[in-house]
Amino acid sequence: MIRVEMLSTGDEVLHGQIIDTNAAWLADTLFQQGLPMTSRATVGDSLPALVEALTERSRIADVLIVNGGLGPTSDDLSAQAAANACGVALELQPAWLEKIEAFFASRGRPMAASNRKQAEIPAGSELIDNPVGTACGFAVTLNDCWIFFTPGVPSEFKVMVEQQILPRLKTRFALPEPPLCLRLTTFGRGESDLAAELEPLPLPEGVVMGYRSSAPIIEIKLTGPAAQRVAMEQIWQQVRLQLAECTLFEGTQGLPALLAQQLNTRQLTLTVSEQFSAGLLQWQLSSGGVACRAGEVLPEGEETLSQLAQRAQERAKAQQASLALLVGSLRDKQLGFALHTPDGTYGQQVKFNNQRHTVKTRQELVAMMAMNMLRRWLHGMDVSTGHGWVDVVETLKA
Repeated sequence: MIRVEMLSTGDEVLHGQIIDTNAAWLADTLFQQGLPMTSRATVGDSLPALVEALTERSRIADVLIVNGGLGPTSDDLSAQAAANACGVALELQPAWLEKIEAFFASRGRPMAASNRKQAEIPAGSELIDNPVGTACGFAVTLNDCWIFFTPGVPSEFKVMVEQQILPRLKTRFALPEPPLCLRLTTFGRGESDLAAELEPLPLPEGVVMGYRSSAPIIEIKLTGPAAQRVAMEQIWQQVRLQLAECTLFEGTQGLPALLAQQLNTRQLTLTVSEQFSAGLLQWQLSSGGVACRAGEVLPEGEETLSQLAQRAQERAKAQQASLALLVGSLRDKQLGFALHTPDGTYGQQVKFNNQRHTVKTRQELVAMMAMNMLRRWLHGMDVSTGHGWVDVVETLKA
Protein backbone atom coordinates (compact mmCIF):
# COMPACT_ATOMS: atom_id res chain seq x y z
CA MET A 1 0.00 0.00 0.00
CA ILE A 2 1.28 3.46 -0.95
CA ARG A 3 1.50 5.75 2.07
CA VAL A 4 0.39 9.24 1.04
CA GLU A 5 0.52 12.09 3.54
CA MET A 6 -0.16 15.83 3.55
CA LEU A 7 1.67 18.58 5.40
CA SER A 8 -0.16 21.91 5.63
CA THR A 9 1.88 24.97 6.54
CA GLY A 10 1.18 28.40 7.97
CA ASP A 11 0.48 29.96 11.35
CA GLU A 12 -3.02 30.93 10.20
CA VAL A 13 -3.82 27.26 9.56
CA LEU A 14 -2.10 25.96 12.68
CA HIS A 15 -3.87 28.45 14.96
CA GLY A 16 -7.31 27.95 13.43
CA GLN A 17 -7.58 31.42 11.89
CA ILE A 18 -8.60 29.89 8.57
CA ILE A 19 -10.20 26.54 7.75
CA ASP A 20 -7.95 24.14 5.87
CA THR A 21 -10.29 23.45 2.96
CA ASN A 22 -7.35 22.29 0.84
CA ALA A 23 -6.78 19.33 3.16
CA ALA A 24 -10.41 18.22 2.94
CA TRP A 25 -10.43 18.58 -0.84
CA LEU A 26 -7.15 16.67 -1.26
CA ALA A 27 -8.28 13.86 1.03
CA ASP A 28 -11.45 13.37 -1.00
CA THR A 29 -9.61 13.65 -4.34
CA LEU A 30 -6.99 11.09 -3.37
CA PHE A 31 -9.66 8.75 -2.02
CA GLN A 32 -11.49 8.88 -5.36
CA GLN A 33 -8.22 7.94 -7.09
CA GLY A 34 -7.66 4.88 -4.92
CA LEU A 35 -5.02 6.64 -2.81
CA PRO A 36 -6.64 7.24 0.59
CA MET A 37 -4.57 9.64 2.66
CA THR A 38 -2.87 7.85 5.56
CA SER A 39 -1.96 10.90 7.65
CA ARG A 40 -1.92 14.68 7.61
CA ALA A 41 -0.27 17.27 9.80
CA THR A 42 0.06 21.04 10.16
CA VAL A 43 3.14 23.07 11.00
CA GLY A 44 3.52 26.83 11.50
CA ASP A 45 5.79 29.40 9.87
CA SER A 46 8.97 28.26 11.62
CA LEU A 47 11.97 27.21 9.54
CA PRO A 48 13.34 24.72 12.12
CA ALA A 49 9.87 23.21 12.61
CA LEU A 50 9.36 22.87 8.86
CA VAL A 51 12.73 21.19 8.35
CA GLU A 52 12.03 18.82 11.24
CA ALA A 53 8.56 17.93 9.89
CA LEU A 54 9.85 17.31 6.37
CA THR A 55 12.66 15.11 7.64
CA GLU A 56 10.43 13.15 10.00
CA ARG A 57 7.58 12.52 7.54
CA SER A 58 9.96 11.65 4.68
CA ARG A 59 11.16 8.67 6.72
CA ILE A 60 7.59 7.32 6.91
CA ALA A 61 5.64 8.39 3.82
CA ASP A 62 6.06 7.27 0.21
CA VAL A 63 4.48 10.49 -1.03
CA LEU A 64 4.20 13.77 0.88
CA ILE A 65 2.22 16.74 -0.45
CA VAL A 66 3.22 20.00 1.21
CA ASN A 67 0.75 22.86 0.90
CA GLY A 68 1.52 26.53 1.45
CA GLY A 69 4.57 28.68 2.09
CA LEU A 70 5.54 29.46 -1.53
CA GLY A 71 4.51 33.11 -1.54
CA PRO A 72 6.77 36.19 -1.80
CA THR A 73 6.73 37.26 1.88
CA SER A 74 9.17 36.58 4.70
CA ASP A 75 6.91 34.01 6.38
CA ASP A 76 6.81 31.83 3.23
CA LEU A 77 9.52 29.33 4.10
CA SER A 78 8.71 26.07 2.33
CA ALA A 79 11.35 26.33 -0.42
CA GLN A 80 14.10 27.20 2.05
CA ALA A 81 12.99 24.44 4.41
CA ALA A 82 13.09 21.91 1.56
CA ALA A 83 16.58 23.07 0.57
CA ASN A 84 17.81 22.81 4.16
CA ALA A 85 16.30 19.36 4.63
CA CYS A 86 17.94 18.13 1.42
CA GLY A 87 21.26 19.83 2.18
CA VAL A 88 21.29 21.96 -0.99
CA ALA A 89 21.02 25.63 -1.91
CA LEU A 90 18.16 27.45 -3.60
CA GLU A 91 18.55 28.04 -7.34
CA LEU A 92 16.90 30.72 -9.44
CA GLN A 93 14.80 29.44 -12.36
CA PRO A 94 15.27 32.14 -15.06
CA ALA A 95 12.41 30.90 -17.21
CA TRP A 96 9.99 31.05 -14.27
CA LEU A 97 11.22 34.52 -13.32
CA GLU A 98 10.44 35.67 -16.86
CA LYS A 99 6.96 34.19 -16.50
CA ILE A 100 6.36 36.12 -13.27
CA GLU A 101 7.57 39.36 -14.87
CA ALA A 102 5.29 38.77 -17.87
CA PHE A 103 2.39 38.09 -15.50
CA PHE A 104 2.73 41.49 -13.86
CA ALA A 105 3.48 43.29 -17.13
CA SER A 106 0.28 41.95 -18.69
CA ARG A 107 -1.62 43.62 -15.86
CA GLY A 108 0.24 46.90 -16.15
CA ARG A 109 1.93 46.50 -12.77
CA PRO A 110 5.62 46.41 -11.83
CA MET A 111 6.85 43.21 -10.22
CA ALA A 112 7.92 43.68 -6.60
CA ALA A 113 11.46 42.52 -5.83
CA SER A 114 10.06 40.05 -3.30
CA ASN A 115 8.35 38.07 -6.09
CA ARG A 116 11.76 36.95 -7.33
CA LYS A 117 11.73 34.56 -4.39
CA GLN A 118 8.92 32.61 -6.05
CA ALA A 119 11.30 31.55 -8.84
CA GLU A 120 13.82 29.96 -6.42
CA ILE A 121 13.62 26.23 -5.73
CA PRO A 122 16.08 23.72 -4.22
CA ALA A 123 18.97 22.70 -6.49
CA GLY A 124 18.22 19.43 -8.27
CA SER A 125 14.46 19.56 -7.67
CA GLU A 126 11.84 19.17 -10.38
CA LEU A 127 9.87 22.31 -11.22
CA ILE A 128 6.10 21.73 -11.12
CA ASP A 129 4.12 24.08 -13.36
CA ASN A 130 1.52 26.41 -11.89
CA PRO A 131 -0.57 27.62 -14.84
CA VAL A 132 -2.75 29.99 -12.80
CA GLY A 133 -0.35 31.69 -10.34
CA THR A 134 3.09 33.16 -9.84
CA ALA A 135 4.53 30.56 -7.45
CA CYS A 136 5.95 27.49 -9.15
CA GLY A 137 5.72 24.19 -7.37
CA PHE A 138 8.53 21.68 -7.18
CA ALA A 139 9.27 18.10 -6.19
CA VAL A 140 12.22 16.61 -4.30
CA THR A 141 13.16 13.15 -3.10
CA LEU A 142 14.20 12.85 0.53
CA ASN A 143 14.74 9.51 2.29
CA ASP A 144 13.03 7.76 -0.65
CA CYS A 145 9.93 9.92 -0.15
CA TRP A 146 8.61 11.86 -3.14
CA ILE A 147 7.71 15.31 -1.79
CA PHE A 148 5.59 17.79 -3.76
CA PHE A 149 5.45 21.46 -2.76
CA THR A 150 2.37 23.45 -3.72
CA PRO A 151 1.01 26.98 -3.08
CA GLY A 152 -1.77 27.48 -0.56
CA VAL A 153 -4.14 29.38 -2.87
CA PRO A 154 -6.96 26.82 -3.41
CA SER A 155 -7.48 27.56 -7.11
CA GLU A 156 -3.76 27.09 -7.80
CA PHE A 157 -3.41 24.07 -5.52
CA LYS A 158 -6.30 22.16 -7.09
CA VAL A 159 -5.12 22.73 -10.66
CA MET A 160 -1.60 21.59 -9.78
CA VAL A 161 -2.81 18.44 -8.04
CA GLU A 162 -5.12 17.49 -10.90
CA GLN A 163 -2.88 18.46 -13.82
CA GLN A 164 0.63 17.92 -12.46
CA ILE A 165 0.80 15.71 -9.37
CA LEU A 166 -1.79 13.00 -10.00
CA PRO A 167 -0.46 12.22 -13.52
CA ARG A 168 3.04 11.81 -12.06
CA LEU A 169 1.78 9.47 -9.35
CA LYS A 170 -0.09 7.37 -11.90
CA THR A 171 3.08 7.07 -13.98
CA ARG A 172 5.25 5.87 -11.10
CA PHE A 173 2.79 3.75 -9.08
CA ALA A 174 0.32 1.03 -10.01
CA LEU A 175 -2.68 2.57 -8.28
CA PRO A 176 -5.35 0.26 -6.83
CA GLU A 177 -8.95 0.45 -7.98
CA PRO A 178 -10.68 3.26 -6.07
CA PRO A 179 -12.77 2.08 -3.11
CA LEU A 180 -16.54 2.20 -3.42
CA CYS A 181 -18.39 4.74 -1.28
CA LEU A 182 -22.19 4.76 -1.20
CA ARG A 183 -23.75 7.81 0.45
CA LEU A 184 -27.14 9.12 1.46
CA THR A 185 -28.10 12.16 3.50
CA THR A 186 -30.82 12.10 6.13
CA PHE A 187 -32.83 14.73 8.00
CA GLY A 188 -34.94 14.53 11.14
CA ARG A 189 -33.24 11.71 13.06
CA GLY A 190 -30.32 11.67 15.47
CA GLU A 191 -26.98 9.97 14.82
CA SER A 192 -27.32 7.48 17.68
CA ASP A 193 -30.85 6.60 16.55
CA LEU A 194 -29.64 5.91 13.00
CA ALA A 195 -26.68 3.89 14.24
CA ALA A 196 -28.89 1.74 16.48
CA GLU A 197 -31.01 0.83 13.47
CA LEU A 198 -28.19 0.21 10.98
CA GLU A 199 -25.46 -1.41 13.05
CA PRO A 200 -27.19 -4.82 13.27
CA LEU A 201 -26.79 -5.13 9.48
CA PRO A 202 -24.05 -7.70 8.67
CA LEU A 203 -21.27 -5.99 6.71
CA PRO A 204 -18.96 -7.75 4.22
CA GLU A 205 -15.27 -8.04 5.06
CA GLY A 206 -13.45 -4.72 4.76
CA VAL A 207 -16.68 -2.69 4.55
CA VAL A 208 -17.40 0.08 7.06
CA MET A 209 -20.60 1.99 7.88
CA GLY A 210 -19.83 5.62 8.70
CA TYR A 211 -21.82 8.60 9.98
CA ARG A 212 -21.09 12.29 9.45
CA SER A 213 -23.18 14.75 11.42
CA SER A 214 -23.36 18.31 10.12
CA ALA A 215 -26.45 19.96 11.62
CA PRO A 216 -29.16 19.77 10.54
CA ILE A 217 -28.29 16.72 8.38
CA ILE A 218 -26.51 13.39 8.88
CA GLU A 219 -24.72 11.58 6.06
CA ILE A 220 -24.56 7.78 6.02
CA LYS A 221 -21.62 6.23 4.15
CA LEU A 222 -20.92 2.62 3.26
CA THR A 223 -17.27 2.32 2.24
CA GLY A 224 -15.35 -0.70 1.09
CA PRO A 225 -13.17 -2.30 -1.62
CA ALA A 226 -14.56 -2.31 -5.14
CA ALA A 227 -14.34 -6.12 -5.10
CA GLN A 228 -17.21 -6.09 -2.59
CA ARG A 229 -19.51 -4.06 -4.86
CA VAL A 230 -22.26 -6.69 -5.21
CA ALA A 231 -22.42 -7.40 -1.47
CA MET A 232 -22.33 -3.67 -0.67
CA GLU A 233 -25.18 -2.89 -3.04
CA GLN A 234 -27.28 -5.61 -1.42
CA ILE A 235 -26.68 -4.08 2.03
CA TRP A 236 -27.36 -0.63 0.58
CA GLN A 237 -30.81 -1.69 -0.55
CA GLN A 238 -31.63 -2.51 3.07
CA VAL A 239 -30.26 0.86 4.20
CA ARG A 240 -32.44 2.62 1.64
CA LEU A 241 -35.55 0.79 2.82
CA GLN A 242 -34.90 1.41 6.52
CA LEU A 243 -34.15 5.12 6.05
CA ALA A 244 -36.62 5.90 3.26
CA GLU A 245 -38.74 8.22 5.40
CA CYS A 246 -35.84 10.46 6.45
CA THR A 247 -33.62 10.32 3.32
CA LEU A 248 -33.15 13.64 1.55
CA PHE A 249 -30.94 12.50 -1.33
CA GLU A 250 -28.28 10.00 -2.35
CA GLY A 251 -24.76 10.73 -3.51
CA THR A 252 -23.16 14.17 -3.18
CA GLN A 253 -25.51 16.20 -5.38
CA GLY A 254 -27.14 18.12 -2.53
CA LEU A 255 -30.81 18.85 -1.93
CA PRO A 256 -30.96 22.26 -3.73
CA ALA A 257 -29.48 20.72 -6.90
CA LEU A 258 -31.92 17.82 -6.68
CA LEU A 259 -34.85 20.22 -6.33
CA ALA A 260 -33.60 22.25 -9.32
CA GLN A 261 -33.48 19.10 -11.42
CA GLN A 262 -36.98 18.01 -10.42
CA LEU A 263 -38.50 21.46 -10.91
CA ASN A 264 -36.93 21.76 -14.37
CA THR A 265 -38.07 18.27 -15.37
CA ARG A 266 -41.65 19.02 -14.35
CA GLN A 267 -41.50 22.59 -15.73
CA LEU A 268 -42.51 24.09 -12.40
CA THR A 269 -41.60 27.61 -11.34
CA LEU A 270 -41.00 28.73 -7.76
CA THR A 271 -41.17 31.94 -5.77
CA VAL A 272 -39.92 32.27 -2.19
CA SER A 273 -40.81 34.62 0.64
CA GLU A 274 -38.87 34.53 3.93
CA GLN A 275 -39.01 36.07 7.34
CA PHE A 276 -37.07 34.14 9.99
CA SER A 277 -34.66 32.49 7.53
CA ALA A 278 -33.66 35.98 6.28
CA GLY A 279 -32.79 35.00 2.71
CA LEU A 280 -30.87 31.82 3.55
CA LEU A 281 -33.46 29.60 1.88
CA GLN A 282 -33.31 31.41 -1.46
CA TRP A 283 -29.52 31.60 -1.32
CA GLN A 284 -29.31 27.84 -0.85
CA LEU A 285 -31.83 27.16 -3.61
CA SER A 286 -30.09 29.52 -6.02
CA SER A 287 -26.70 27.97 -5.26
CA GLY A 288 -28.15 24.64 -6.39
CA GLY A 289 -29.49 26.05 -9.64
CA VAL A 290 -33.12 26.74 -8.71
CA ALA A 291 -34.32 29.80 -10.62
CA CYS A 292 -36.60 31.51 -8.09
CA ARG A 293 -38.96 34.20 -9.27
CA ALA A 294 -38.57 37.48 -7.40
CA GLY A 295 -37.80 36.15 -3.95
CA GLU A 296 -38.32 38.46 -0.99
CA VAL A 297 -37.21 38.86 2.62
CA LEU A 298 -39.72 40.50 4.93
CA PRO A 299 -39.41 41.78 8.51
CA GLU A 300 -40.77 39.41 11.11
CA GLY A 301 -44.33 40.02 12.25
CA GLU A 302 -47.37 38.28 13.67
CA GLU A 303 -49.25 36.07 11.23
CA THR A 304 -51.52 33.07 11.68
CA LEU A 305 -50.95 29.88 9.71
CA SER A 306 -54.10 30.60 7.69
CA GLN A 307 -52.81 34.06 6.85
CA LEU A 308 -49.44 32.64 5.82
CA ALA A 309 -51.17 30.13 3.54
CA GLN A 310 -53.31 32.88 2.04
CA ARG A 311 -50.21 34.95 1.36
CA ALA A 312 -48.59 31.94 -0.37
CA GLN A 313 -51.56 31.75 -2.75
CA GLU A 314 -51.41 35.48 -3.45
CA ARG A 315 -47.65 35.43 -4.01
CA ALA A 316 -47.83 32.55 -6.49
CA LYS A 317 -50.50 34.41 -8.44
CA ALA A 318 -48.64 37.74 -8.37
CA GLN A 319 -45.39 36.16 -9.58
CA GLN A 320 -47.13 33.80 -12.03
CA ALA A 321 -45.31 30.90 -10.37
CA SER A 322 -46.42 27.27 -10.10
CA LEU A 323 -45.20 27.09 -6.51
CA ALA A 324 -44.78 29.51 -3.61
CA LEU A 325 -42.73 28.53 -0.57
CA LEU A 326 -43.02 30.77 2.50
CA VAL A 327 -41.17 30.85 5.83
CA GLY A 328 -42.90 32.81 8.57
CA SER A 329 -41.72 34.46 11.78
CA LEU A 330 -40.44 32.78 14.93
CA ARG A 331 -42.84 33.61 17.79
CA ASP A 332 -42.91 31.85 21.18
CA LYS A 333 -40.69 29.05 19.80
CA GLN A 334 -43.18 28.46 16.97
CA LEU A 335 -42.81 29.09 13.25
CA GLY A 336 -45.06 28.58 10.23
CA PHE A 337 -44.37 27.29 6.71
CA ALA A 338 -46.66 27.47 3.70
CA LEU A 339 -46.36 25.82 0.30
CA HIS A 340 -48.75 26.70 -2.50
CA THR A 341 -48.92 24.11 -5.29
CA PRO A 342 -51.12 23.38 -8.30
CA ASP A 343 -53.11 20.90 -6.19
CA GLY A 344 -53.63 23.10 -3.14
CA THR A 345 -51.94 25.04 -0.37
CA TYR A 346 -50.24 23.32 2.54
CA GLY A 347 -49.36 24.88 5.87
CA GLN A 348 -47.66 23.67 9.02
CA GLN A 349 -46.81 25.28 12.33
CA VAL A 350 -43.84 23.76 14.18
CA LYS A 351 -42.43 24.20 17.66
CA PHE A 352 -38.75 24.19 18.58
CA ASN A 353 -37.88 22.72 21.97
CA ASN A 354 -34.06 22.66 21.77
CA GLN A 355 -32.77 25.70 23.65
CA ARG A 356 -29.15 25.01 22.71
CA HIS A 357 -29.60 25.99 19.06
CA THR A 358 -28.04 29.31 18.04
CA VAL A 359 -29.99 31.61 15.72
CA LYS A 360 -27.72 30.56 12.83
CA THR A 361 -28.28 26.85 13.52
CA ARG A 362 -32.01 27.36 13.77
CA GLN A 363 -32.09 29.32 10.52
CA GLU A 364 -30.21 26.48 8.78
CA LEU A 365 -32.69 24.00 10.23
CA VAL A 366 -35.65 26.10 9.07
CA ALA A 367 -34.25 26.43 5.53
CA MET A 368 -33.78 22.65 5.38
CA MET A 369 -37.31 22.06 6.68
CA ALA A 370 -38.70 24.34 3.96
CA MET A 371 -36.75 22.56 1.22
CA ASN A 372 -37.78 19.19 2.63
CA MET A 373 -41.42 20.29 2.56
CA LEU A 374 -41.02 21.06 -1.15
CA ARG A 375 -39.13 17.79 -1.76
CA ARG A 376 -41.80 15.72 -0.06
CA TRP A 377 -44.56 17.33 -2.15
CA LEU A 378 -42.60 16.67 -5.35
CA HIS A 379 -42.34 13.00 -4.33
CA GLY A 380 -46.04 12.71 -3.44
CA MET A 381 -45.33 12.38 0.29
CA ASP A 382 -47.00 13.94 3.32
CA VAL A 383 -45.42 17.41 3.53
CA SER A 384 -46.00 17.82 7.29
CA THR A 385 -43.82 14.97 8.58
CA GLY A 386 -40.16 14.05 8.44
CA HIS A 387 -38.93 16.66 10.91
CA GLY A 388 -37.93 14.25 13.67
CA TRP A 389 -37.14 16.22 16.79
CA VAL A 390 -39.27 19.24 15.77
CA ASP A 391 -42.92 19.04 16.83
CA VAL A 392 -45.66 19.85 14.30
CA VAL A 393 -48.43 21.59 16.27
CA GLU A 394 -50.82 22.57 13.46
CA THR A 395 -51.34 21.72 9.78
CA LEU A 396 -53.75 22.81 7.09
CA LYS A 397 -54.65 22.08 3.46
CA ALA A 398 -56.59 24.63 1.47
